[in-house]
Amino acid sequence: MPKHAGIHDVARAAGVHPSTVSRVLNARTRHLVTAAVAARVAAAARRLGYTPDPVAAGLRTRRSRAIGVLIPDLANPVFPPIVRGIESVLTDAGYTAVVANTDNEPARARAALERFAARRVDGLVLATALRRDALIARVKALGLPAVLVNRTIEAGAIPAVVNDDAGGIALAVNHLVALGHAAIGHVAGPQRLSTGAARRAGYLAAMKASGIPARGAPVAAARSYDIAAGAQAARALLDARPHLTAIVAANDLLALGCYDELARRGLQCPRDVSVVGFNDMPFADRFSPPLTTVHIPHRLLGVEAARLLLEAIERSGAPAREVRLAPRLVVRGSTAGPRQKPVAPGARLAQRGRRSSPGQPPPRTAAGAPRQRYR
Repeated sequence: MPKHAGIHDVARAAGVHPSTVSRVLNARTRHLVTAAVAARVAAAARRLGYTPDPVAAGLRTRRSRAIGVLIPDLANPVFPPIVRGIESVLTDAGYTAVVANTDNEPARARAALERFAARRVDGLVLATALRRDALIARVKALGLPAVLVNRTIEAGAIPAVVNDDAGGIALAVNHLVALGHAAIGHVAGPQRLSTGAARRAGYLAAMKASGIPARGAPVAAARSYDIAAGAQAARALLDARPHLTAIVAANDLLALGCYDELARRGLQCPRDVSVVGFNDMPFADRFSPPLTTVHIPHRLLGVEAARLLLEAIERSGAPAREVRLAPRLVVRGSTAGPRQKPVAPGARLAQRGRRSSPGQPPPRTAAGAPRQRYR
């Protein structure tokens, strides 16, 4: 078997010191070497078929060059772009991302963390955090640099890259109000997660700022971020407030659940009820109708999280900071002006008289059921 070329072989072939080869092959120190020398070293490495030995490098630097990434649900279209962003930055910096999926189960998250620790990863990116999460205490006990992405914890004191969740929901509410809606409900995300709590608070604040009193801002919280939970929450919301003309959902999967519940009731979106999602996940423009939603830069979330983690690794003990990314509203076909305007109090008796006139049936939906007027 031919001998595997090592760093000293590359150094001899390029006519440089082995430490120069190390600098050239490390993306974080390549700038310390002139372009001509770097090109000569790279050519020698290619000619000899040199590939870095991560085990040997780890023994020298006491680093594994591996980063553990905990994801709550890889089937959720939100998370693959985040992982891609993380990988792109880590790869350029000479690190490998090791991804574990927890299926939103704390026991699986704890087991994955222990496997990462046993592998001696150099840091962690956590997309699984609950608002009150015992896992964070274990991370701190292990002394591992860590960054939260997409979610935060109540206690703080750990770097995080998140969306402006409250601001994003305000964009959705303001859009509906501008269309003429006043009866707007909210299908909230799980309240144990910072995203669910922040978006609910953002909805209530935006409704209040629009002059809609708290009693006119109904909320139904979903147990999880999936279609079935969205349909169940929309059912509870519409059972309690059948006059709603619009729903703001805390994510796009919940919005799809709202679509299902509206169809079950014989209602059409946006003719009868407008729906706004949150995330702008892949294929949201292919829904029927295409979903108006709050766009989140998912890949950039991952990019910024990886950058923040590398900063924490290089600058141990630096104060924790939070990076907050700005969302934007993407208007598509799931929102329109309300079909029925609110009935003025003085006009109700006249309308009741017209409805009771002989030979004039009450208005009906396309499905044939009497339509309940806005109250």
